[in-house]
Amino acid sequence: MGKSLKGKELGIGITQRQDGLYQARFTNRFGKRETLYDKNLNNLRTQMRKAQTADDNGVNLVKSNMTLDEWYKVWITTCKGNCRNTSIIQYSRNYRSVKKELGWRKIQSLTPLQIQETLNGLKSDQHRRDVKMVLSNMLNIAQKNDLLIKNPAKYVNTRLHNDPKKERRVLSIMETNLFLEYAKQSWYYNLFVVALETGMRIGELGGLCWSDIDFKKRFIRVNRTMCYVQGENGYYFEYHIPKTTCGKRLIPMTNKCEEALKQQRHNQYEEERRNIEFPNLVFYTKNGRPLQETSIIIAIKTILKNMDKNDIFVEKFTPHTFRHTFATRAIENGMNPKMLQKILGHSTLQMTMDLYCHVTDDALFNEMKKMEI
Repeated sequence: MGKSLKGKELGIGITQRQDGLYQARFTNRFGKRETLYDKNLNNLRTQMRKAQTADDNGVNLVKSNMTLDEWYKVWITTCKGNCRNTSIIQYSRNYRSVKKELGWRKIQSLTPLQIQETLNGLKSDQHRRDVKMVLSNMLNIAQKNDLLIKNPAKYVNTRLHNDPKKERRVLSIMETNLFLEYAKQSWYYNLFVVALETGMRIGELGGLCWSDIDFKKRFIRVNRTMCYVQGENGYYFEYHIPKTTCGKRLIPMTNKCEEALKQQRHNQYEEERRNIEFPNLVFYTKNGRPLQETSIIIAIKTILKNMDKNDIFVEKFTPHTFRHTFATRAIENGMNPKMLQKILGHSTLQMTMDLYCHVTDDALFNEMKKMEI
């Protein structure tokens, strides 16, 4: 039992030094002696209770000086070491958005308010959601490793503008036909047709090999995607397997799809142009390089400009619109949602219904006509 300079009992572990400063000591769960000081006895007692509670709750006081930058390096190399390069790049981009404001801070001193103020400075709700996901995962793992009691990023608000959710772009039947008519001279015409007939992602089409296509049984195997990743010596192309087992799948060919693939094979024989590194690719650029989404974006823009010159206006869209359009046409034509889920490679039926099932105005009118007597 410690005493003050006047001989008054102060409590276990608390004493008063000759200079009048109060001192509190206790041994943490690692066997290390922790010492606290304060001129005010009540303040010191409060500090001691908090420190002992933190130790009882498993907060690793030994590493309490670790900054967010230091923990990020541990997290990205150790906890996320098995992630794809593309995922690592995305994590790094999102973290850099808050590194200047938060990176120097001690992780134990981070507060929800500090994180909220930093996220408020980002441009969009989507960017805020992406950054929060990274921070929340980082700090959640820190909590599991006894570095934190609570995760300060968990309850941060990311929706500030309250913007209405944008409806995903879907091509109408007329838009699809007009676009394909003007795309006939495009290097990527056959790719456009296959995308619209299968719902495959651009990365999956870029990784499609002739060995994945069975013309006899009329189906396509989706086994990989083509990715453009950053390495130590710059960027390079490589195959990635699908993230989930559902991503590997068989897609039956429609007549239009089969015709486009056979035409693509015929064109390759005539052109005698193959990629040296990936010689079995079905689709590639004019220069024989593997596909990047930017190449398809440019091709779509060029076609839309030509249409506009002929007074045919089609609202701009992205390559992923082909996937949305395929799913919507499938639902409109009565495809079983469970079958659509398998074709799209989704892990859950809910994901399919939430993301890709759009109802067009034409479909609405057709359904209402069924109500007429």
